Amino acid sequence: MSPSKYEHVLLPSCVLLDSAKPRFSSLGSGPFSGAEKTLKRFWKTVGIDTRMDGIAVTLDKRALKTPSGHTLLLPEDKRLVATLIANEWETQETLLKPHALPMTSVASRAIDALRDEETRSDVREALLNYLDTDTICFHHNDPDPLIKLQKEHWDPLLAWARSTFDIEIHVHQSVLFHSQPERTRKILGNVLAQMDPWEMAAMERVTYVTKSFLIALALVKRHLTVEQAALAAQVEVASQIERWGEVEDSHDVDYHDVRRQLGSAACLITNTP
Repeated sequence: MSPSKYEHVLLPSCVLLDSAKPRFSSLGSGPFSGAEKTLKRFWKTVGIDTRMDGIAVTLDKRALKTPSGHTLLLPEDKRLVATLIANEWETQETLLKPHALPMTSVASRAIDALRDEETRSDVREALLNYLDTDTICFHHNDPDPLIKLQKEHWDPLLAWARSTFDIEIHVHQSVLFHSQPERTRKILGNVLAQMDPWEMAAMERVTYVTKSFLIALALVKRHLTVEQAALAAQVEVASQIERWGEVEDSHDVDYHDVRRQLGSAACLITNTP
């Protein structure tokens, strides 16, 4: 398929190439969100280019660009991230699979949006709102397998957050609207304000995947591993599977997708010498 065919395929969140017209999008939804089914791999080689101002991932020696048109340029200590992004594009075989580009999307988010203070402020506010509906703050009294998993995965995490940040966190037994103390919100807002764009992008992704601000915070602060965070996020699902069994092509898919998304966030904040 000739490159010119992609020059007028305008998808949301385009990934561009330096010295080239837009080819296709990396991730996103919209009127062309199904177009990835028809987009074929057009590049032959994937590389990593060390430049004076950072590290770029290249397709056919042209640097990837973010959806907003910035060169996807990573600092020297993000070489692991560059390697993982390059691997994502190398493993795209015949058809483009956007869901298989989690590192590309989360790194692009950090570069495009989370260096801007106005956007950072909006993201902080959105993430703090998750405190009031945080998954691990709503406990059930039955069945027994669920109670056991809550105690195993949620109680230690709540204790860590309370002691580490000297905050009060309310736990509720009902799904009716509740709110966390204003002091708690203020302290955790200050914690977010001190995060760099990479940490903010990771925090945002993990919060949205797990529906938990506290699980995300623990992962970004390296209190939890990816596996521990995934187990905490899927306590209710694990209880259902233990009670009723696994639903094929549902629970197993979610199992891997959650770990892929959380893993991309954890890798994004990993620095290498």
